[in-house]
Amino acid sequence: MKKYVAVLLAIGLLTLPAQAAVTGAPDVDAQAAVLMEKETGAILYEKASHDKLEPASVTKIMTLLLVMEAIDGGALSYEDTVQVSTRAASMGGSQVYLKEGETMSVHDLLKAVAVASGNDAAVALAEHVAGSESAFVERMNQRAAQLGMADTVFQNCTGLPAPGHLTSAHDIALMSRELILNHPAIREFTTIWMDSLRDGSFQLSNTNRLVRFYEGCTGLKTGFTASAGYCMSATAERDGMELIAVVMKSATRDTRNETAKSMLDFGFANYTVLDVKPAQALAPVEVLLGEEDFVQPVLSGGGRILVEKAQINSVDTAVTLCADVEAPVAQGQKLGELTVTVDGQVRQVVDIVSDRGVERLTVPGIFKGLLEKVLMAG
Repeated sequence: MKKYVAVLLAIGLLTLPAQAAVTGAPDVDAQAAVLMEKETGAILYEKASHDKLEPASVTKIMTLLLVMEAIDGGALSYEDTVQVSTRAASMGGSQVYLKEGETMSVHDLLKAVAVASGNDAAVALAEHVAGSESAFVERMNQRAAQLGMADTVFQNCTGLPAPGHLTSAHDIALMSRELILNHPAIREFTTIWMDSLRDGSFQLSNTNRLVRFYEGCTGLKTGFTASAGYCMSATAERDGMELIAVVMKSATRDTRNETAKSMLDFGFANYTVLDVKPAQALAPVEVLLGEEDFVQPVLSGGGRILVEKAQINSVDTAVTLCADVEAPVAQGQKLGELTVTVDGQVRQVVDIVSDRGVERLTVPGIFKGLLEKVLMAG
């Protein structure tokens, strides 16, 4: 029978002083907006977050996501060469003026999409990945469904106006989070301010001015059409916390940028992400009838929580850990729990597990162990 002991522990990293509670709200001049924290997915602010609106080139976040998934999954390489089709070369709007038959690497096409919002580059990538833009768009909608983007239907990979091509601020935040959380290499492209293509002969300037003018900006994508208005998904990181500010249908470029900055400022001023773990190392757990006498308990996953800065001194952790466990013990076998509370309310429960497996002693092994103890006693 397992025995359990419960110990209340303080969080070792909580050294910041308490600050004022969340005050006010960001200054939002847009039809819809969402502020999300990347790691937890928590929504810190929202306005008309599920309104179905045109996203313009913010659409390309999903295009970038599918391309990065293909790269990280091994189906595509940055060095792969893409030959530009007639259709890709014919795209209007924002472009890097690809010519039919021209070849460009996946790396440079990603740069063209992320920095210059090239519609031609987006279609060239889509065709290379899926065979055609329409096949790629099918994948976009499938991925949107997997991510829970219930407000979204994509009709193309560029965001050029098309009947029924709609999404929401909430859904843009979801796909933005998936991209920056699981494919951080995208920052290589989304943080570029100025660069070039074609051996320096074609200059690029980021459509996202926050990359240069907002501290900690990590991306992500802007968009504009006459019908969509000015849109943006802006990401920024400070002190280990990354935020996603989505703005849809703002009247001007400046109001869009100022709205995104206001939301990011609000998030960084009022929230923080904390590492939560026992203040001291967890004691080894005895293994009964095992080939080893002890296993080391460890946290099964990241213990990080989002809190208001005013709540920092109200966070506690409680450890419940078995006193012993009977062999065989599997690696990752649950030995207890770390419970995190904020103002007395449970916020997170993290499993505590064995760091390794331990086989059960055989009968000869038991006798051998007993003999060794007798000899040592003699």
